[in-house]
Amino acid sequence: MAFTPTALKLWNKYRISNIPSLIFLDATTGKVVCRNGLLVIRDDPEGLEFPWGPKPFREVIAGPLLRNNGQSLESSSLEGSHVGVYFSAHWCPPCRSLTRVLVESYRKIKEAGQSFEIIFVSADRCCENPSSAHGLAESSSFCNRLQLRTLRPRNVKVTGYRPTRAGSMAPPGQAWILPRFCDFRPGLLIVSLYQVLGGLLRGIPTLIVLDPQGEVITRQGRVEVLNDEDCREFPWHPKPVLELSDSNATQLNEGPCLVLFVDSEDDGESEAAKQLIQPIAEKIIAKYKAKEEEAPLLFFVAGEDDMTDSLRDYTNLPEAAPLLTILDMSARAKYVMDVEEITPAIVEAFVNDFLAEKLKPEPI
Repeated sequence: MAFTPTALKLWNKYRISNIPSLIFLDATTGKVVCRNGLLVIRDDPEGLEFPWGPKPFREVIAGPLLRNNGQSLESSSLEGSHVGVYFSAHWCPPCRSLTRVLVESYRKIKEAGQSFEIIFVSADRCCENPSSAHGLAESSSFCNRLQLRTLRPRNVKVTGYRPTRAGSMAPPGQAWILPRFCDFRPGLLIVSLYQVLGGLLRGIPTLIVLDPQGEVITRQGRVEVLNDEDCREFPWHPKPVLELSDSNATQLNEGPCLVLFVDSEDDGESEAAKQLIQPIAEKIIAKYKAKEEEAPLLFFVAGEDDMTDSLRDYTNLPEAAPLLTILDMSARAKYVMDVEEITPAIVEAFVNDFLAEKLKPEPI
């Protein structure tokens, strides 16, 4: 298919950020079966796991876990706990930075009496001899091994993947736990973990937080950990409307985003703007959640700071405030409503017209 308007709609619908990308759909329902098609066909060329659909989280991690001293730990020990699934690598500088913060966050959460464990999915390389890795599977095209390690402040346990050379990736004072996934292709395990968590792994570090039932609470754990140093809002249920900041600006690349620019020098202007668009955001989120689909829009309020100035410059937006926009970075398109007064009715009509494809985009 040439890059026609129809192709662009598909590109936006499935939030494709790079090529090549391969997505498998259920022909009956049209729902996504697997977003990581390239990885699964490389790791399962004979199609033994076809159609590569998601498995329940507890099934994916089922089996004995091993401490580095050989002591066995059953995966059932995670039951009743919030779980953070942390995709990371030691060679990645942002990952190392986040790991240091996450260690402290974990300590604070545990000291507050919360039940929380972390599964660490590593893209690091192990040694070349599989037998020295306690029977771990052969290397895959995505990473040489899938490893479960712990982030263990003091004497507190967190479950995760570990490297072959015990402690080579661990922060000082950490302990390590190793699972036996001898019969599971490591690339497929990564895919299975991330598919059951609801999406396409776009990069590392990524922290996804699950409730005790294994349901996703947030895929933006990285942002939450950085923004909530005292972990007072744990387990970080997502907010319908976010205030744009350096730490969450990367979410602008995940799909279309409604951004309401305001004059933050006025007292309470940002909070009033959030309250204005929150009912519309909640309605959209609830509507698509009922259909078991991701909401087609993220919602932001942007004040006046360097981040906002950079965004205005990049998207060539006017300096007006308030300014109601929808920005679609992947499609390099913007939709702008420059009116003197922003009301809930105006926002809702703007959103509905966008979803109905009635608005004419301007190029970014």
